[in-house]
Amino acid sequence: MITVISPAKNLDFDTPAHISRYTQGQLLDHSEELMAVCRTLSPQQIGSLMKISDKLSGLNAARFSEWSQPFTANNAKQAVLAFNGDVYTGLDATSLSDDALNYAQNTLRILSGLYGVLRPLDLMQPYRLEMGTKLENSRGKNLYEFWGTTIAENLNATLAAQQASQLVNLASNEYFKAVNKKVLNAEIITPIFKDCKNGQFKVISFYAKKARGMMARYIIEQNITSLEALKAFNVAGYYFSEEATVKGNEPVFLRAEQA
Repeated sequence: MITVISPAKNLDFDTPAHISRYTQGQLLDHSEELMAVCRTLSPQQIGSLMKISDKLSGLNAARFSEWSQPFTANNAKQAVLAFNGDVYTGLDATSLSDDALNYAQNTLRILSGLYGVLRPLDLMQPYRLEMGTKLENSRGKNLYEFWGTTIAENLNATLAAQQASQLVNLASNEYFKAVNKKVLNAEIITPIFKDCKNGQFKVISFYAKKARGMMARYIIEQNITSLEALKAFNVAGYYFSEEATVKGNEPVFLRAEQA
């Protein structure tokens, strides 16, 4: 069983990495091709394309300009430590043991608009390029067409190396759409997290994102290898609900209203 999660818009390159081990991304030749396109964009074009402020447009124009290989511990950071969003709050990678990080390196993958697929310890340089960005490139009119079957093929290699037949999708729809399902050699399991609010259970984005990170950590620490074992997830008050689960491969986890 392998797990995929989304990246985060917020990044932390200020906090020093607490580990020295790192690896290089497996799809950096593709990233270099995308960067060649991104470097041609003006701050104004970046702002229009990504629908971000002038300040963020200028920041990302500078990032595109400064992005260069080779990646080292001095100019890049391990992906699982560099991303700093709700999913990563739930994952809390800085407190994972060495054994857990080793397990995560083999079984956890981060989907990325720029890097395609990242292992937790793969170095990355700061960027902003969401998977849904309509960036015209040599392979098509957006990043989905650029990545084509590449991401699924990379995940297939991981599945084969781990002798795994199931993939736990803890990524957002925007990112998992980049995984070509026809090419992927795995049963897809997509957990759904619902919180009670005003007496009704519903997906609340902030809580759901954090829950995805907590489940990713649970899978890593408990060495989860089956759907049945995954149903035992009970972190932060969540519990599996057979009654609320409509599709077997979309297990629903509920949580009582938060005070």
